[in-house]
Amino acid sequence: MNPSTGGTGGAGGEVDWEAERRRRRARFLRELAEARALRDRVQPRRAKAARLRHAMRMRTFRW
Repeated sequence: MNPSTGGTGGAGGEVDWEAERRRRRARFLRELAEARALRDRVQPRRAKAARLRHAMRMRTFRW
């Protein structure tokens, strides 16, 4: 059975690699969102200023 998997391992390995990349990316994005939430809790004044800046950019954006 091992020789047959050695011949078709390329396609299966590529799918596994892609799934692993997606899992790592999802974990990274979750951790990034958690870090941003923590920063916003720790520095509420900076978070409020960032929200106001973002709102100003949105108001002045030309469609």
